Amino acid sequence: MKPLPRGFYSRDTLIVAKDLLGKYLVRRLSAGNIEAMIVEVEAYKGRDDPASHAYKGPTPRNQVMFGKPGFSYVYFTYGKHYCLNVTTEREGVPGAVLVRAIEIIGGVELAFQNRKANSSVSLSNGPGKLTEALNITKIHNELDLTRGDELIIRPPDINKSHTITASRRIGIKAGNKRFWRFYIKNNRFVSRL
Repeated sequence: MKPLPRGFYSRDTLIVAKDLLGKYLVRRLSAGNIEAMIVEVEAYKGRDDPASHAYKGPTPRNQVMFGKPGFSYVYFTYGKHYCLNVTTEREGVPGAVLVRAIEIIGGVELAFQNRKANSSVSLSNGPGKLTEALNITKIHNELDLTRGDELIIRPPDINKSHTITASRRIGIKAGNKRFWRFYIKNNRFVSRL
């Protein structure tokens, strides 16, 4: 299980966002691994993107967006959910991709232990749902995803072609005209069609 190299992430955020679709997010736990295919993402750039946490420059919260690409950016939102992002671009140029939905392929039982849900779809079809199912919290902020410790993203075992759909990002007011949300067409694990 070899993680994606840093070079994968050190590209334009929009390209990385689309290329993350179909890749496997792997969460390593003491009880076993949970593997999931990434099916929905949103891209966030820097000072030219008013919806981005990096829009107004670096802060203690968003500093990882200005660092090396290929790191996790995990933050708490709405007072109850964690969101998982992956940093992109190059050091000093902020960018991140929010992982919005995943299709759990392996370790489903572990995911259900972490998050009570009525179905496998509702287990991980949203950014807060997937972090709960994978037991990702603030302590997973700034993990190097290219090293392969607790959290990695890897290529799928078999490359499949997917039709990618673009739409407006969800739940934002500023910068909401940009079609920077990408998802695998007809995948039932996507949060919203």
